[in-house]
Formats: sequence, C-alpha cells, structure tokens
Amino acid sequence: VPFSEQDNYELIRKIGRGKYSDVYEGINSENDNFIVIKVLKPVKKTKIRREIKILDTLRDGPNIVKLLDVVRDQESKVPALIMEYVDTGDLNFRHLYGSFSKQDVKYYIY
Repeated sequence: VPFSEQDNYELIRKIGRGKYSDVYEGINSENDNFIVIKVLKPVKKTKIRREIKILDTLRDGPNIVKLLDVVRDQESKVPALIMEYVDTGDLNFRHLYGSFSKQDVKYYIY
C-alpha cells in the first residue's frame, strides 16, 4: 500500500472509536476541506489491505464513504485512512428506519 504524506492533514476533534480504530474530524490543509481521519490501531497488515480494497472496490456505490488517501505516521508507523466528510446534520434515524416491533427485535436478536 503506497502511503502519502500526513502533513497535509490536521486533526480537529475525536468523533468516534471502535475496536480497530479511532476516528477524528480533520481538515485538508491544501484545500481547507473537512475530512475524516480513521487512525488504525495495531492490526495485521492484511486487515488494513482488506479494508482499503473493500473501500476502493465500493468507491462509487450508494451510501459508501469515499477513501481519499492513506497515510502513515513517520515515527510510529501507525496508518490512517483519509475519508470524505459527510455532514449528516440532525438525521433522525428513527424516522428513516421506523421503529422495530417486539417481534422484529426477537427475529434479529435470536
């Protein structure tokens, strides 16, 4: 995986985390566009390659966030995925997806 320079990106604030990464709102200092920076926790290189390949393969699909760049910290060698920023505003997911009945919950959980 070819890595780009991380100097073009600035972290603004942490917006999420998961088992394999911490996610930050950031800015591209070259064009002042907001971005999302997914800093990966130490994992096998195959997991990183797989995620990059999946994002690249689905790049133009509906509801898929675009992978813009892949960078790595020069000192720690920690990789990060640079992704497009999607402003969701105040999405009301309950309105979008409705609510589940007790029967639906049982179906999906059990």
